[in-house]
Amino acid sequence: MPDITLRIDDVAVTYPNGTVALRPTRLTIAAGAFTVLLGPSGAGKSTLLRSLNGLVRPTQGQVLDAGGNPILRALRAHRRRTGMVFQQHQLIGRMTALANVMTGRLGYHSGLRSLWPLSRAEKHLALEALDRVGLLDRALHRADQLSGGQQQRVGIARALAQQPRLILADEPVASLDPATAARVLELLHGICIADGISAVVSLHQIEFARRFADRIIGLAGGEVVFDGPPTALDDDAIARIYGAAALSPQAPEEIFA
Repeated sequence: MPDITLRIDDVAVTYPNGTVALRPTRLTIAAGAFTVLLGPSGAGKSTLLRSLNGLVRPTQGQVLDAGGNPILRALRAHRRRTGMVFQQHQLIGRMTALANVMTGRLGYHSGLRSLWPLSRAEKHLALEALDRVGLLDRALHRADQLSGGQQQRVGIARALAQQPRLILADEPVASLDPATAARVLELLHGICIADGISAVVSLHQIEFARRFADRIIGLAGGEVVFDGPPTALDDDAIARIYGAAALSPQAPEEIFA
């Protein structure tokens, strides 16, 4: 396995309305590491993360794969190897959990082939993914009948069904209560470690970042203001990411949850 999964080469993003979401950024994403993007809303976390699979196109610079090739040159192949977990789950409510997980296999087929049922082997792969997230007994339940935490686990299973080398998770626990959020992150972290999957996860909770990350990249105002291991995330680093008010007793609890 290469030491680097992705290289962010001077990537910047300005949206059509003139909003500068990400200033020129250079980073490497280590293979097999659980990397957390930490910062408040509007810091640039989602923009940076979504640029890693082409959901956001950089207005400057490029994202390179392990071989040094721009991902936009072979975007379909890159996305096939990259699982995505969204904040709002992005499931089809009327479909079963199993059917939602099997959509993770569609990138391996042409549009015409996807009109027919997927193979027994792929169905078995999807069932194994549901089993790994503890939802095999919910395989035939409609997605809209599941709790928020269960829906997010279906989202993780869908990503696993792709047999990815990289998982990107965009605020995957922002809509969950703290206890459920901790369980979902523990599950995702454990699977990535067990399978050697690289992960980039955007969060705004400091304690979750400290608990699960191998590396924390802190953003503020579209810039990287911290990059290091959880042990280096001291009060000075927190103030750079969230502002000095984050250190006051009145700071929002969710920052530290």
